[in-house]
Amino acid sequence: MSCDIPVPPIPLGRRVVRSASLLRGVAFVALAAGVLPARADLTQAAMRDAADYSASRRGCSLLVVQHGKLLLEEYPNGGDVRMPHQIYSGTKSFFTLAVLVAAQEGLLRLDEPVVNTIPEWRADPRKSKITLRELMNFSDGLDPGFHLHSDKVPDRNAVALRTPTVAAKGAVFTYGPSHGQVLCEVLRRKLAARGETPFGYLQHKLLNPLGLGSVPYRADAQGMPLVASGIRLTARQWLKFGMLVLGRGSFERRMIVEPQGLAQCFESTRINPMFGLGFWLNSAAKRSDVRESDIEDLLEKKWQEQDWHNRCICRNAPTDLVAVVGSGYQRLFVIPSLELVIVRQGTNARFSDAEFLRKILRR
Repeated sequence: MSCDIPVPPIPLGRRVVRSASLLRGVAFVALAAGVLPARADLTQAAMRDAADYSASRRGCSLLVVQHGKLLLEEYPNGGDVRMPHQIYSGTKSFFTLAVLVAAQEGLLRLDEPVVNTIPEWRADPRKSKITLRELMNFSDGLDPGFHLHSDKVPDRNAVALRTPTVAAKGAVFTYGPSHGQVLCEVLRRKLAARGETPFGYLQHKLLNPLGLGSVPYRADAQGMPLVASGIRLTARQWLKFGMLVLGRGSFERRMIVEPQGLAQCFESTRINPMFGLGFWLNSAAKRSDVRESDIEDLLEKKWQEQDWHNRCICRNAPTDLVAVVGSGYQRLFVIPSLELVIVRQGTNARFSDAEFLRKILRR
């Protein structure tokens, strides 16, 4: 699958880039079972409406690719095509795919107990039952551990291992950095025999094949990455990750993540039907009782007050829409049935995913 994205001339001001060919001879397949590609071209008017809306909410980049063509690329409000931008929790999805690659290489199994690698947890009746998959979908019952975001924590992995549980696994959804740092420690120990590090593995197995090169990230005093946040990317770099998802794990005719492995990212849990492994889901959009929800608003609440049932990102968007969500309304949207990838970056102003998607899809 030819997914290389050549660099077109840098757009001036807020000019729309029309029909610049990026990909040729590509057939995209829907990620969600039973969803078939349906050619539904975006209109220039719809993209202009959505772009103006994003810019009015301090958006600093917006890229739209459909059917292999770059339809729009803009950098309002001081945005810059060359400047890496913080994607915050968008970082999580990169490490999610790195773990999937480790699973397909036989380094680990998603359903193996954490204690296989972290024997310190054996004496704890709750932690001893947690699997790697439950770390990845935040259903393990661990306290979120928001203090791990601080750069004053010299060894995030060690602190994360001491994180207490607040419930039995499967009982609550506790979105936060503790889960990712435990996963990071699992990776660190499993990779040690190879002389590799968690971020080095991510670099070798994912960033390099995507042509992203060396990207800025946050590390602690031990050199361990902050899995929950910290990667900085240009909009074009993040677009390549979206093309990998749209390509069902393949990029530039090279399979990076096996399709059956990637498909696990879009399997929700009972406790949070809106979330899979590193990706937010719109699968409930066509239910009659569904409510559109601002993901960032819900995450601002204490985990005890969050209710993720009967909710969706946008009622008017296809059910196979998946999203990578970062604080301050950093967004990567992928809609396989429309062969569509959208990157939106911004500078922390109010923004509605549902309103934006309605505008650009004209629904």
